[in-house]
Amino acid sequence: MAWLIIIISLIVLWVASLCKFFCGSFHDAKAAFLDDGRVFGRNVLLVIAHPDDESMFFTPTINYLTLRGHDLYILCLSTGDADGMGSIRKEELFLASAILKIPHQQVKILDHPDLQDGFGKVWDWNLIAGFVEDEICTRAIDSIITFDHYGVSGHCNHRDVGRGVQKLLHDFSERPLEAWELVSKSIFRKYSGPVDIWLSKLFALFFDSRHLQCLLNEDPSKTYAAMAQHRSQWIWFRKLFVSFSSYTYVNTLKRIH
Repeated sequence: MAWLIIIISLIVLWVASLCKFFCGSFHDAKAAFLDDGRVFGRNVLLVIAHPDDESMFFTPTINYLTLRGHDLYILCLSTGDADGMGSIRKEELFLASAILKIPHQQVKILDHPDLQDGFGKVWDWNLIAGFVEDEICTRAIDSIITFDHYGVSGHCNHRDVGRGVQKLLHDFSERPLEAWELVSKSIFRKYSGPVDIWLSKLFALFFDSRHLQCLLNEDPSKTYAAMAQHRSQWIWFRKLFVSFSSYTYVNTLKRIH
């Protein structure tokens, strides 16, 4: 009987959390993310490791920014060619970006011999920093979003991307540049789906909005639609991940510069 009560309670909490999303009843009392009173939006660079990172981990942030008129650019540091499907995955990223309202010309995918997809593939942080700096100068970027030191899943490529951006921020002094990292969560929170919105909102209350932001996904269905464009990767366990991952519903971003 006790187990039944626990299961029913979890189901009720899950449904209530989903209802909060679809009823649009969440409003953050904090200052709006990247809103400093400009007439025009910012030029924001999302730096990722592989095609599908944007859909699996960053869609709450992407939806937030595009809906508010910011120009979002994606720099993907590899084609994801670990299984020999790099050319396919490259095209899939362009398809997913269209779903996410990011123009084709604002997506750049690298295929450098020293930045190849794979566990155990060590990426040079200085090389990463150089590519990111080039994109900043070319696109007049004023804000960066990327992985943190753990990289959500612990994938070495994700972690190197975060560290490469950190390297750039340490050396880059040409002009003001704001940078944020996606906060990695415990395994319990990672797979708690929409329920994690309560924990994320509570966690964010203890921090100044200038240093931590909690962004809710204003259109979770777009996450599924974008990830489905990555057909070569859209297999059963990734379908489960997108369904049960808290990153589908909420992103917590920490300011690093």
